[in-house]
Amino acid sequence: MTDHPITPPPELVDSIWNQFKTGPTRNLLTSEAFREAITKASQWGADQELEECCVWMSNQHLVTFNDRISSLRAARRPKPPSLKEQALAALGEMSIEPCLINGVDANAAVRAKYNTIRRALEALPND
Repeated sequence: MTDHPITPPPELVDSIWNQFKTGPTRNLLTSEAFREAITKASQWGADQELEECCVWMSNQHLVTFNDRISSLRAARRPKPPSLKEQALAALGEMSIEPCLINGVDANAAVRAKYNTIRRALEALPND
C-alpha cells in the first residue's frame, strides 16, 4: 500500500469543489461544509485502502475463501441498521408496565397494541 499513495481522483475533488461553489455554502466555507468535505474524502481513501488490503490478502493466499474477504468488507463497512431494526430497537426501549387501578390493569390495551406493532415489525422481511 505504500506503493499506491491514496489521493482522491480529480472527479472527487471537482465534485467537492462544485458543492462549495453551487451548494448552500456558496462562497462561504462553514465548519459543517468543511467537515462534510473532509469526511467524503476520508471515506474514499479508507475505501481504497480496504480494497487494496483485500487484493493483497487474496494475492498472498492469506485468505482461502472469497467469503472471508466479503466478511472483512462487511466488518469494516457495516451497513446502518434497517428501518425495521431501528423500529424494533426503539420499541424495545419502551416499557409498558402493568398499572393497576382498582385491580384493573390500565395499560392492558396499550400493551396489546404494542405487541401487535412488535409482531408486525418482526413479520416484515429483512432489508
